[in-house]
Amino acid sequence: NGGPSDNRAIVAETLQLREERARLLGYPDFASFKLETEMARTPETVRALLMAVWAPARAQAEADAAELERRLHADGINGALEPWDWRYYSAIRQREEHDLDEAEIKPYLALEAMIAAAFDVAGRLFGLSFLPLDVPLYHPDARAWEVRRGERHMGVFIGDWFARPSKRSGAWCSSFRSQSKLDGEVRPIAVNVCNFAKAPKGSPSLLTFDDARTLFHEFGHALHVLMSDVTYAFISGTSVARDFVELPSQLYEHWLSTPEVLEAHARHVATGAPMPRDLLERLLAARNYDQGFATVEYLASALVDLDFHAGPAPADPMAAQAATLAALGMPAAIVMRHATPHFQHVFAGDGYSSAYYSYMWSEVMDADAFAAFSETGDPFDAGVAARLAEHVYSAGGSREAAELYTAFRGQMPGVEALLAQRGLKVA
Repeated sequence: NGGPSDNRAIVAETLQLREERARLLGYPDFASFKLETEMARTPETVRALLMAVWAPARAQAEADAAELERRLHADGINGALEPWDWRYYSAIRQREEHDLDEAEIKPYLALEAMIAAAFDVAGRLFGLSFLPLDVPLYHPDARAWEVRRGERHMGVFIGDWFARPSKRSGAWCSSFRSQSKLDGEVRPIAVNVCNFAKAPKGSPSLLTFDDARTLFHEFGHALHVLMSDVTYAFISGTSVARDFVELPSQLYEHWLSTPEVLEAHARHVATGAPMPRDLLERLLAARNYDQGFATVEYLASALVDLDFHAGPAPADPMAAQAATLAALGMPAAIVMRHATPHFQHVFAGDGYSSAYYSYMWSEVMDADAFAAFSETGDPFDAGVAARLAEHVYSAGGSREAAELYTAFRGQMPGVEALLAQRGLKVA
């Protein structure tokens, strides 16, 4: 915006320095340097994956845009659908087509019930149990559990779920101690941090379905830490390739949406009654709603990130961003999820530079991994769960990520399961 907080010059300098770093190390560009140790290996492999999903996602988004624009015109507003119109008309359409309202859902998603659900899934899949611990912690809102498998101590889990002024935004998993066996058995301490709204004292805290999904996601990361069984701390738990690290977390989200889990744990906070069958069916039917929009806005950011780093650093990043979006045929009514000046994943640190694609790379695997359970007809199939524990949740970075996934599933996945999961048609 031209003011003191304008990040465009910083972005340009960052990209130039990254390119210089890569060339000093003998690489043609920063993406080639960064991806060498990831599953994808090369920018070309990343682009092939993203573009395989882009075409069906854009087709769905354009069909949805036409329907939303029809509603816009029906309201007497002339002109094209704009980005600021999308969520308003999409929310109206969702209520009409799926008859869903967060106010109707939240009483069935009490925080305590969703914690119990996450623990229950870990017990049914991996034989874990969670015993409350009365220990001093860094804040009164934080709570701790000892994690056990039978009589074996697996570690300590800490949950810190409520927002407060001293906490940054978002949700994440950290480890206060990593697992190792080099000098005796050392078990990990994992912590999940979220920013859920805390109810007044004496009232239960209720979650949206997205909140509950976030809880399951971060708990999947925590299980990756807690179940680790390797020799060296530096390859334990989540110390894996960037495009593999989201697999355990994104995969764990799937169990929240199973009828078995919702029927057992999604109970009305006041009456204890299970979620009505028709509400459960409407909730599950709406899982793929607006996936054209969600996929396009994500892919646009991932492809801009890739283009920034897979060639000479652009002198004008905003012009380069515009060129990438134009080449993609970006729908006019959708903007990229993270515009370049506030793309913190890529520019606030180095973790996701050239690697914002990794969420979708992991989703390709998580869709295929959950399909392994679906193929048996049992989301808690013991044989599949045992392979998953051995080759994914317990293995850390002890082997190449592709080797670990292939040991679990038999082969690397294509995009078919992901497209089906998102309700997108093959182009």
